[in-house]
Order: sequence, then structure tokens, then C-alpha cells
Amino acid sequence: MSTEETTSKKRARRSFTEEFKRDAVRLVVIEGYSFQRAAEAVGVSSRSLREWHEKYAPASETCGQDATFQQLQDELKRVRKQLRQAELEREILKKATAYFAKESQ
Repeated sequence: MSTEETTSKKRARRSFTEEFKRDAVRLVVIEGYSFQRAAEAVGVSSRSLREWHEKYAPASETCGQDATFQQLQDELKRVRKQLRQAELEREILKKATAYFAKESQ
């Protein structure tokens, strides 16, 4: 098989407008679709949709003084998830730093 045949069989990289990405994210944020269902509906991978969500989804608002118990529970859940993500990222960075420090010696 020639190189030309191999490259023609590779999937063509598609690009999407910012408006398309925002509309896809809206399916998850406003319409309540799961990432998988929304990704299937617009014809992209769920990974791409998750990346767009991180970039385009509106930031969650914090609860005020008059928040209900349910709102407080929801915020606590969201903040704990963010903390887990930050801790995971920190651990990855620590390991990467140690690895590259070892490699440079």
C-alpha cells in the first residue's frame, strides 16, 4: 500500500465554527442532554464535546446567603468535583516534573 493510499484512508480533520461548538454545549447545559447523547446528535466525539464544554460552558454561580439546602448541596458537590480534578492535575504535574528532572540528569 502506498503512502498516498494510507493518507487517503485516514479520516479527514473537520473544523467547526465557534457558534456550532456553543450550540453543541447548549444541548448539555440547557437541554440536559448527556455528553454522549449530545455528541451523537451533532456528530462529534464526546471527548471533543467535553473539551468544548470546558471552554464555552458558563461558570456556575455560587450560592448566596439565602440559598436553599438543595442549592448548597449542589454547590458542595460541584466544588468537591473541582477539588478532585485540581488534585489529580497537581499529582500529574508532580510526576511529570520528577520524570523530566530525572531525564535531564
